[in-house]
Parts: sequence; C-alpha cells; structure tokens
Amino acid sequence: MSNMKAWMGAFRLRTLPLALSCVGMGSILALQYRIFKLDIFILTALTAIFLQVLSNLANDYGDAVKGTDNENRVGPERAIQSGAISLSAMRKAIAICATLALVSGIGLLYVATSGQNMTMFFVFLALGLACIAAAIKYTIGKKPYGYAGFGDIAVFIFFGLVGVGGTFYLYAHALPAIILLPASALGFLSAGVLNVNNMRDIDNDAASGKRTIVVRMGLAKAKRYHAFLILGALVLLFLYSSSEYRFSFQYLYLAIAVPLLMMHLVSVMGKESKALDGNLKQLAIFTLILVLSFCINTIVCA
Repeated sequence: MSNMKAWMGAFRLRTLPLALSCVGMGSILALQYRIFKLDIFILTALTAIFLQVLSNLANDYGDAVKGTDNENRVGPERAIQSGAISLSAMRKAIAICATLALVSGIGLLYVATSGQNMTMFFVFLALGLACIAAAIKYTIGKKPYGYAGFGDIAVFIFFGLVGVGGTFYLYAHALPAIILLPASALGFLSAGVLNVNNMRDIDNDAASGKRTIVVRMGLAKAKRYHAFLILGALVLLFLYSSSEYRFSFQYLYLAIAVPLLMMHLVSVMGKESKALDGNLKQLAIFTLILVLSFCINTIVCA
C-alpha cells in the first residue's frame, strides 16, 4: 500500500457526505429564511470536513492503541492496523488536522460574527473547541466516551443540534425552535450511521471491551433502535415541512428520501452483523441525497 493511498484510507472519505449533509441542511434552512451567505457556507463546510477527518484519524489511532483494530475486525483495514502509518505519524496528522479545524473555525466565526457582540464569537469558539475535543476523545485517552457507550449521544449533539442548528445560527444569529426538528432529524440519521458501524463491529467490540450501545443492548434490539432512528428522522422532517413551509409540493423531497431510507432499513434488518459494512456508506450517501433533494425542493418550490 502506497503512503498516499494509506492516508486517503485513514481520512475515510466515505464519511464526508455525512458531515457535509449536516452543515448543508443548516445552510438550506438559512436559504429558506433568505439569509444564506456563500462565504459562511464555504467556511462552515471546510471546518466540518477538517473536524470529520480529525475524528477519523483519532479513531484510527485510539482503536489501534487499545487493540480494537485487530485481525478479527470486520470492514476496511485501518492505516495503523495495517502498518502503513506509524503511531507517531498519526499523532502528527491529528495535531495538524486539529490546527486546521481551529484556524478554519476562527475564520468562520470572524466572518459570521462580524458586527455582532463579541460574546457570540467566544461562545462559538468554545463550542468549536468542544467539537475538536469530542473528535479526539471518542477513542483516545484513559476514558474515551466511545468505549463507554456515549458515542450516539455525542453524534446526535454535534452532527444534529450543533451541525445543523449551529450552522443556521451563524447565518441568523438566532435559533427558532422549529429548526430543532430538521436538526434532530439529521442527528438521528447521523446516529444511524454510527449504529450501523457498531452493529457491524459488535463481536470484536465486545471482545475488546468497547461497550457501545449495540454491545450493551445486543444486535436484535440494536436493529429496532435503528428503525427508530430512521423512521424518527422522517417523522421529524414531515413535521417540519407541515409546520413551517406551506408551498406547493413542499413534501417532494420526502418522495425521494423515503424510498431510499426504507430500502436501507429493510436491507439492515435482513443482514447479519458482519454483512453490514456496505450499509454504512449507503446511509451516509442517502442522507446527502435527502439534503440535496431538500435543497432542490426549496429552490424550485419556495
């Protein structure tokens, strides 16, 4: 494996659609409120990409150090696990990516809070630092929260409430309660991606002492939990469209999203844990398609 190919694998590019979906949804909501700004969108997307890659690199490092990435693991071979990237090189990459996320985030806040009270700048700076810390502490450290079963909650908060709601706030400098519906929907779908990952890895995680929610509840209940996340997200989006925007064809994007997400759910329900790797990428892409169709729906029908 070439070094460049190893780093591309460590970046886990297939996870980026999910990060972009969250900031994309927040930006489309801003478009609906007619407060969208291209510079904020670009900087928000760039920051989200750096944070996602940071999380992926930290996850590779943490699981390798703790022995979770071993020959029994299902899914793509990790960079450190394969020997293609050393621990020291990965530590440097984590530091660089964290720095890039911080610089990009500060640039975003400078643009988004220009002319506003400085309190907003520092509140979001603290939130950004919390995002960086969360990305690293998921698997790294003496008490990584991902190993204690708190990953789903963190994903819901940072990909949903912060990713969507926080992005919208950077445009609007306010957060109407109605925005929490699509924000929570994206949080549910993001937690669904993590749940597929954890269902795939249930046996190896259990053997390695990684007590994810899936390990704690078992595969059968984890599949029911997955159905709750997918169906719950669709209900929340339906409620948002029903409550806020009453233009013709306001549900058109759901006509695209519902069949895709139901196809995903049926596929997950019918598979053994080790066969679920493809469904992880599938849900991330379907979530991005949902957001893109929501964007088109907004532009065409508003």
